[in-house]
Amino acid sequence: MSSHKSNRVTEPAEPLQQWLGAVRARSGDLATSEAKVIALLIADPLFVGTSTTAQVAARAGVSAPSVVRAARAIGFEGFADLKLEIARARGSADFFAPPPSLHADSDAASVMDNAVRSGIDALSALRGALIADDVRAAVKAIRDCGQLLSYGAGPSATVAADAVFRMRALGVRTAGVVDHESAMIAARLMSPGDVSVIVSSTGRTQTTLAVADAAASSGATVIAITDRRATPLTELARITLLTGAAPLSTQLAASASRLAQLTVVDVLVATLALSDPGRVRRAERAGMDLPDMP
Repeated sequence: MSSHKSNRVTEPAEPLQQWLGAVRARSGDLATSEAKVIALLIADPLFVGTSTTAQVAARAGVSAPSVVRAARAIGFEGFADLKLEIARARGSADFFAPPPSLHADSDAASVMDNAVRSGIDALSALRGALIADDVRAAVKAIRDCGQLLSYGAGPSATVAADAVFRMRALGVRTAGVVDHESAMIAARLMSPGDVSVIVSSTGRTQTTLAVADAAASSGATVIAITDRRATPLTELARITLLTGAAPLSTQLAASASRLAQLTVVDVLVATLALSDPGRVRRAERAGMDLPDMP
């Protein structure tokens, strides 16, 4: 499994290195315990940026108050302020911000145009990125599987939940677990012949990778629904379904990625149903007395 530890929304190596240079410049006269914290920050800023005060203190070999004092000694209000600046330097703080194509004076019509355009672009990119042979391989694995576990973190959890709902209606034994610890247990109890559908736009989310790794280690077939290849998730996956979505920093909270991912689920469900008409009849029976659904 890769050593990546966090959800890297962008690849801002140069800004992060520039920011670390500024940190070094402010750390010339520190107490011993504070110097240990700053040395850890410079050596592994991603760890510090995604850890708690206690975790940083334990790894640096100092007390938790020393971590806070070290942050203040180099000019931050506290540890939370330091972590925010790390996120900004990495580019990950932009995840929930409007895309750079919008500005403070953008009106509602401009925002609507931007969102619709992002969705259209995402679906156009999906048509070029998704490979039919990969879809067929994924459907075969799902059709023959003993059980299917679907998992995604944050916004990807909605896509994973949709996959569970749709596959279950077609008679696939499915499990969708939102809680990470429960998902880890479920993944570790999987067997060869089982399938785990893992959804992640970046393919680098730490909790998602842990579930994918547990499923793969149990012998299950990992099917990744993700934006691009050559990520820690695609290294774990046996089958990768690519969406080719634009970088998250240009989207509205990754909504374009989710739209493409949901379309991938549509493709899987429709292909599975067409390959096995018996499943369609079971789905009709399963939903015959349900109230009208939107």
